[in-house]
Formats: sequence, structure tokens, C-alpha cells
Amino acid sequence: MNNNMDLSLKNKEWKEFKIADIFIVENSKAYHKKNLYPTKNIGISYISRTKFNNGLEDIVETNTNLQINPENTIVFGAENAMFFYQPNRYITGNKMYVIKSNMINKYSGLFIKMMLDKSIKNSGFGYGKGLTGTRLKNRYVKLPINKYGEPDYEFMETYMRNKEQERINAYINYITARIKKLEKTKPVIPLKEKKWKEFFINEIFEQIQRGKRLKKSDHIPGKIPYVSSTAFNNGIDDFIGNKNNVRIFSNCISIANSGSVGASFYHPYKFIASDHVTKLENKSFNKHIYLFLSTITKRLGEKYSFNREISDKRIKREKILLPINDENLPDYEYMENYMKNLELERLKKYLKYKMDN
Repeated sequence: MNNNMDLSLKNKEWKEFKIADIFIVENSKAYHKKNLYPTKNIGISYISRTKFNNGLEDIVETNTNLQINPENTIVFGAENAMFFYQPNRYITGNKMYVIKSNMINKYSGLFIKMMLDKSIKNSGFGYGKGLTGTRLKNRYVKLPINKYGEPDYEFMETYMRNKEQERINAYINYITARIKKLEKTKPVIPLKEKKWKEFFINEIFEQIQRGKRLKKSDHIPGKIPYVSSTAFNNGIDDFIGNKNNVRIFSNCISIANSGSVGASFYHPYKFIASDHVTKLENKSFNKHIYLFLSTITKRLGEKYSFNREISDKRIKREKILLPINDENLPDYEYMENYMKNLELERLKKYLKYKMDN
């Protein structure tokens, strides 16, 4: 690897390449999620046309009948026209295509994905005009070149490695400062040594309110997170700009009342809530209390299924088990300090791992 390489994008010479000349673009075998079996153990990635989580919709059981796409490839969907580099083997949903090259690895793959995104920006591809494999093959992508006029994969890899290290260094600086602050946290006893008691949900949260229905076709592109019943990506299903006939919440917990029933997430930011989630709010709670409570409210999902939702009436009758203080009241100080200590423990482990590697 050339450590003295000039990594300035502006100083680099670039050239447009017809995609079919440098990559193999193939249809991916389509699988419908209803015919697959999600697993919490080792499985295969199921990539769909979602725009989040690098296209990952679920992890499913693998078997010999699946036509699995190889690692170190780039996948895209016809309808969302978004590219995702895949470091591991995977299968896909409907209308998905795979880009292959023996020059694609983690770093060059991320660089190429970035340039493919730019190549179709403002091109009109998306819902209503699908980006098919045939259409992509005939398009061009601009890439940095070496002295032979070929794609400079070494430059791409070195550039992305450098960017990765810059972000790692910035994060290490952040968590080092965060650790220093959290080390002042009061120690707590283990959960199993703490006394617990049941409380009705409406005893804990001052405001319990369902979001408002908003059809997918009515979404206006924007920057506000749209939270629905997905169990991934903190419940965020889209980013929209709707301002009318929506419910905007912030600094609260969302709990999925249908779909991935019980999926609970803390949101410190403003978000638009769908009617598939319910807001749980208490203005006296802080981040760490909310994070503790979100792990507790998740357990409500064990009582429900996809076909049995947590209705507005049901949720107010639900009880959750909480640690208590000497007055038999919820011990919010304990919850806060417990989560701070947990955060401190995790950050120290992460920092040690990064320093050792």
C-alpha cells in the first residue's frame, strides 16, 4: 500500500467508464420474506429495497436451495435506485441487481458505491422509473484513474481507509472524553439484587398517544425521521417533510403497537410518528431513564403477535416490572445510574479493542 499517495480528490485525474465495460451486472434471485424464516442465530442477510441499514431487512435461515450472492459485491434495487456495498454473502427481495468485480473489496467497494450514487443523482430513477440492470449497464460512472488510464482501485482503497481512520480517531477522542465524564457515576448493585414491583404503564408515563396514519404515497421527501413499526434502525422507516396532518413527538419512547409489536426505542430528536407506534412520555425523564425503560417496554412484545396489536385501551392496562426504592416507588435514580455504568463499561471495552487492534 502506498502511504505517500496524494489522497486529494481534486488533484486526481478522473475518467468516465461505461459500467458494462468494468463491472458485471446481474439479476439477483428474488425471495419473498413470507417464504423465509427469520433467525436470531447464524443465518444469511436478506437485502431488500429498504433505504436504511445498508439494505438489510432481516437475517434468515439458510439452506442449500438458496441462490446466494457472493460477498464483496454491490447491490441495488430497481425502485429505490440506491446502491449498497455488501461485505458478506446475502440473498435479496424482488427487483434487485448485483454488481460484481474481482477488484471490489470493503474499501474500493464503498468508494465505488459512492460514485455510483453520484452517477444517477438527479437522473430521475426511483419509484415510477426503475433502475434496471440493463439500464445501469449502459450508463457511465466517473472514477479516478492510474497512469494507464484504468480505474485506480489502489487509490480508492487507500482513500477510504484514510477516511475510516479519521472517523475512528474522532470517535476515540469523543468516547475518551465521555468515559472521563461517566467515571463520576455512582456505582449500583446488580439488577438481581434490586427489589422490583409492577406498575401500570399510565402510572409511569404522563402522555400516551398513538401516532397518525400517513400513507406511503403521501410522504413528502424531507429530513424528519418517520417512525413506524419496523424493529430496525431505531424504528425509522423514512425521512419526510410533511407538516400537516401529522403528529410530531420528541424526547420520548416509541413502542410499536402493530407489526414488530413491542419494538421500543428512545428518540431524543423530533420525529413524525405513524399510527403503528405509540408515544410514551414523561417530561421529567432524561436520556438514561428512557433507555432503561425502553428495554423494559420491549418485553410487552412477548405477549402479542403480528396479528394482535397493542390497542390504546390495552396499553393503559399493561403493567411493567421496575426496580423500586425504599418507598416502594420506581427508583429512577437507580435506572439512570445503571445505564450510565453500562455505557461506561461498553465504552471502555470498545476503547480497549480499538487500542489493541
